[in-house]
Amino acid sequence: MITLALSSQTEARVEQKVPIFILRSPQHTLEVEGCLAKLPSGDTASFGRRVSEFFATPRLGPDVLVGALPFDPHAADALYQPARLGLSDGLKIASQAELPPLIGHSHAEPTADHYAQMVKQCVSQLTGEQTVLGKAVLARSLRLQAADTIEPLALAQRLERDTSVTTYVIPLPVDDNEPPAWLVGATPELLISRRGRTIISHPLAGSARRSHEAVKDARTAEKLETSSKDLDEHRYVVDAIVAALAPLCDELDAPTTPSLYTTDSMWHLGTRIVGTLKDPNTSVATLVGLLHPTPAVCGTPRQQALDTINALEPVSRGFYAGAVGWLDAQGDGDWYVAIRCAHVQADTLRLFAGAGIVADSVPELEVEETAAKFMALLDALGVDEAHSR
Repeated sequence: MITLALSSQTEARVEQKVPIFILRSPQHTLEVEGCLAKLPSGDTASFGRRVSEFFATPRLGPDVLVGALPFDPHAADALYQPARLGLSDGLKIASQAELPPLIGHSHAEPTADHYAQMVKQCVSQLTGEQTVLGKAVLARSLRLQAADTIEPLALAQRLERDTSVTTYVIPLPVDDNEPPAWLVGATPELLISRRGRTIISHPLAGSARRSHEAVKDARTAEKLETSSKDLDEHRYVVDAIVAALAPLCDELDAPTTPSLYTTDSMWHLGTRIVGTLKDPNTSVATLVGLLHPTPAVCGTPRQQALDTINALEPVSRGFYAGAVGWLDAQGDGDWYVAIRCAHVQADTLRLFAGAGIVADSVPELEVEETAAKFMALLDALGVDEAHSR
């Protein structure tokens, strides 16, 4: 079981010996508590089969599974059936807690200079005569230390100030002697949603930092819309998703030109893909298994991109750039790409950010892009921009 301990900063100190899961989008909110049963873990390719077998057995409690898939499609996921919908009063207290101050300095892993070298190495692979690699997404992280236990619900509430994103609090598996761990974030990217035969995916790829100056912000958006580098990066993602979904659909609408999508801190290129499934029994778990990880967080071709990431990144992503969401016994559900997030455990946080690398990527600009993507979490933590660099 996951234990959530409210810090001494709250008026009442209680412990909930139950896992919690929260997913709050602009359209829907799902909050659950407790654990009745766990989905047998496995790799992403077997996700649909394992879910089908789980629901084939009659069960008490909500016909819902919630949780997360890791970035690595070969690693074990973490999903479970909750005991009840909604949160107890004790947990609601935690959402009102103050976040403790950060102490010391942030630790970049890798450093910005090292990350720039990683990008340079990746570009050399992308431009090599024998390469088949078209794109690879490289990530870096910031490790921060707080003066006291960090309440994941309080951090999520700070992130909800940006109403364009989906915030989430996901319990993560830990060893028996470790404190509880959480993935807390605010993602703008919908991997796949299913309601009956209707499916929706809204991939984002190609990004630029927003400005507080209106004229400069508009110029940034216009430049992003016409950037050949960002349009190429985005096309890889859309093409891969369409190729995976088209054989399963009677109809699939994917605009040929992306649209601008904005959060409080970033501009993105986005394409809203809508389809109608041929087979009404095709579950969202099957679709997640086909799509994850997309070129938006991995690259293309998938295996070559995974090999590049594993060779260059010094820190394991874990559940960052994985997928978070829910599904039910009817095969419906919502799954989001786990970006703009932090791994939270006791008094430590690890923030993640990545950038898509293509042949004409400039290392210094990719460093700046990742620094900008850190800001959603750093702003919520009340940290200045120097930490992102």
